[in-house]
Amino acid sequence: MRIIAGSAKGMKLKSIPGRAVRPTGERVREALFSILGSRVIAAVVLDLFAGSGAVGIEALSRGAVSCIFVEQERRHLAVIKENLVRARLLEQARLLAGNVCTALGRLAREGVRADLIFLDPPYSTTLIPALLRQIYRASLLREGGLVIVEHAAANRAWSERYPQKRQKQYGGTCLTFITPEGLAAAEEESGLKGPEEG
Repeated sequence: MRIIAGSAKGMKLKSIPGRAVRPTGERVREALFSILGSRVIAAVVLDLFAGSGAVGIEALSRGAVSCIFVEQERRHLAVIKENLVRARLLEQARLLAGNVCTALGRLAREGVRADLIFLDPPYSTTLIPALLRQIYRASLLREGGLVIVEHAAANRAWSERYPQKRQKQYGGTCLTFITPEGLAAAEEESGLKGPEEG
């Protein structure tokens, strides 16, 4: 895996061996940042379930002002840190070890607000709606911002509750882009229907 563009263009990222991590491939990353365009410049980014950190590092390379990487496995964070050092981007990064739900609560208490939130949970997870609800209720996404969820193309039923979304499919991978308005509308609909799971 390499950084595609920006200040660290061409740098080879150290990857995590084994199948525990499914890094966002270059094709999907290139498509993602092509869609985001100038939104990345001077953006505050959250890279949740960061894994190898490829998306967050790409964002920093392309001009994001800062990125918070959240990852439960400390050995993965060590790889992210090594990549950041090699890319000379460590000063713009913050690494948080732990559960994503817990980290979101901590960031909310700190008053963090992001322009771009990238969410790449395990493809088998059923927690995406709950995480999106937490992001909305904690006001972690700035007005005009975007949440981008990378998920299995076969697992998109959850996204039907989010209006104003945009979806792009690349083989078995799907990117879903959700606006603050989409998060708010889903929350309102959920409140009208009463409590729901997932």
